[in-house]
Amino acid sequence: MAFLLSIHPVNPQPRLVRQAVASMRDGSVVAYPTDSCYALGCLIGDKEAMERIRRIRDADKNHNFTLVCRDLSEIAKYARVDNRQYRTLRAFTPGPYTFLFEATREVPKRLQNPKRRTIGIRVPDNEIVRMLLAELGEPIMSSTLLLPGATEPLTDPQEVKERLEHAVDLVIDGGPCGLEPSSVVDLSGEVPRVVRRGKGDVSAFE
Repeated sequence: MAFLLSIHPVNPQPRLVRQAVASMRDGSVVAYPTDSCYALGCLIGDKEAMERIRRIRDADKNHNFTLVCRDLSEIAKYARVDNRQYRTLRAFTPGPYTFLFEATREVPKRLQNPKRRTIGIRVPDNEIVRMLLAELGEPIMSSTLLLPGATEPLTDPQEVKERLEHAVDLVIDGGPCGLEPSSVVDLSGEVPRVVRRGKGDVSAFE
């Protein structure tokens, strides 16, 4: 049964952030707010929790999972980023973007796109996420909270709890989020490719 934890979106309470991180370390699947919409998250190394997220999303083997990172210095451990790509990251993070890169060996193969060996990288502009990541000390394995057949992600934490009562362990109530997921841009090739148009402006990549 999902537990609802209300955390202030501007001044997150450190005690509650520690409680949320402890739950993740205990194997929880967490629904949490970002700068675009709510997302599902778990530890990178938690295979069982990742499979639960895959089932919630009804995601196939080609689904692009995302690592939500604190900052640019953390990204290099998980993604192969050249100077040109690094400049792009500096310009567009933190923000409502997910960038696809070639994954390093630090990324479990089950999180990578099986054909292209890519991984999504995201640095949200959200204070709750920043504090979660600082306490956790590693990225959150993440996926947009978009249920099968839905055209828009869930945005109300109370509805998230009601709809996913027996599918997730923790819902972080950081207030309502938007209805647009992050924009997804593939930077793993020679030229950028827009994969999904979302909240972030992608005109610079077209």
